[in-house]
Amino acid sequence: MAAQINPSILSADFARLADEAKAVDGADWLHVDVMDNHFVPNLTLGVPVVESLARATDTPLDCHLMIEAPDRWAPQYVEAGASSVTFHVEAAAAPVRLAREIRAKGARASMALKPATPIEPYEDLLPELDMLLIMTVEPGFGGQAFLDIMLPKIRRTRELISKHGLELWLQVDGGVSASTIERCAEAGADVFVAGSAVYGADDPAEAVRALRAQAEAVTEHASWACDH
Repeated sequence: MAAQINPSILSADFARLADEAKAVDGADWLHVDVMDNHFVPNLTLGVPVVESLARATDTPLDCHLMIEAPDRWAPQYVEAGASSVTFHVEAAAAPVRLAREIRAKGARASMALKPATPIEPYEDLLPELDMLLIMTVEPGFGGQAFLDIMLPKIRRTRELISKHGLELWLQVDGGVSASTIERCAEAGADVFVAGSAVYGADDPAEAVRALRAQAEAVTEHASWACDH
């Protein structure tokens, strides 16, 4: 099972987004953080920028919507060119309906959980998803320190995915770096969002390759992957 690295443009130079997208050639996805200054205390970008970015890169876009009313807005991000759209369960009015609508429009449907949101109440929703995102920092700002207390939650989520025999990707976002990615992989994550660890490096593309190699080396021997 290959590890996937999704560089976060939240840590990129917003004045040079097309160039910054090219700087991570070889990345599996480009992670796009959409924030509305309501659900989280920060404001980033919206549909027009996603449309422009989709035209500027061949790397598929992984849009993470940290916004209120995702039921209304998420489908527009698929139409703008996103290949995967993540909504927060804390903000969604009808998460199953929303996931089905995202899928029906041709994108992968993903659901995110903030650090304090448990996974267990949403076990029955997992078959409706293509990916689940466990936030390993409080959403809203890049550059935060990784929360180790999220590792047991990652493990419990991987156990639920295995229990139901699902081909569900498990993504982590927040503080992922060379010093934390192996712990995340061992716990069960297989998709890794990395911002400053990639865009803060001298060679972002090489940083992507190095992080993927670290994660895959752990995944190869992880108990959850061997049982998969």
